[in-house]
Amino acid sequence: MSGRSLARIGLVVHPRRQLDNALATIREWAEPNGAEVVQVGAPGQERVVAPLADAASCDLVVALGGDGTALAALRAAAPCHRPVLGVACGSLGALTATTADRLEEALRRVAEGDWRPRRLPALAAETSGETLRAINDLVLVRASAGQVTIEITIDGERYVRYAGDGLVAATPLGSTAYTLAAGGPMLAPDSRGLVLTPLSPHGGFGPPVVTQPRHRVDIKVDPGHGGARVELDGQIHEVLERMQPVSLSLHFQNDFATLISLGEEEPLLAGLRRRAILLDSPRVLAREKRDPAAPY
Repeated sequence: MSGRSLARIGLVVHPRRQLDNALATIREWAEPNGAEVVQVGAPGQERVVAPLADAASCDLVVALGGDGTALAALRAAAPCHRPVLGVACGSLGALTATTADRLEEALRRVAEGDWRPRRLPALAAETSGETLRAINDLVLVRASAGQVTIEITIDGERYVRYAGDGLVAATPLGSTAYTLAAGGPMLAPDSRGLVLTPLSPHGGFGPPVVTQPRHRVDIKVDPGHGGARVELDGQIHEVLERMQPVSLSLHFQNDFATLISLGEEEPLLAGLRRRAILLDSPRVLAREKRDPAAPY
């Protein structure tokens, strides 16, 4: 990519992690390079480390924290087409391009154009004239002890109706998060489409289903007597009123947000194995321990 004029750098910060060294590095780099450091507002961002500004006024958005912070930064930066540099201040995540101790080098490379864009898709949900977007997942979940009732329709054909805790609809990136934890499938890197995973259905049979971008997916949710929540990328977007059914139309949206890649990111599967999200079976590990040279 061509170099970027970094006249203004916008920060999105983790609410609790220790960020002093990373913040000092950014300020020390910005001053001699003529860059202003501001903070971009994002949901749940109560920690203030710099003057507030809109993402649209920034040339670069830097996420200091982990994957959750990077998601918040991407959601803020995507509507104005600003790239996000994810900086791991703690454990390395799937959305971070560098670590805090290499931040100065990363800023230099971005300014010199020594990076490439990593385009991320989104799940777009149209409802009542509003379009919601999620980079990881959209979750419909009960708000109290009562169950919600959900109907999934694909290309006009009913897939399943069920009562339960709710539904997780995810992008390929989000399939390794809540979807995987809920027993849904993990989509391989660079897959296209959405995965829908029912949450604790009470009876019936409706396994997780993967759709392609060409498919039209419609969701009807009846919040029941207890109400329900709509969550976007882990943040509560709306609380649905009791006994007020809502309809959503889901589709896959290409190139919604842009992450900066420095070409050194850990492969997705390697990262999942490092963090013990993917684990080999005990039988295989025991056999390997007995005889490391034994074939599989």
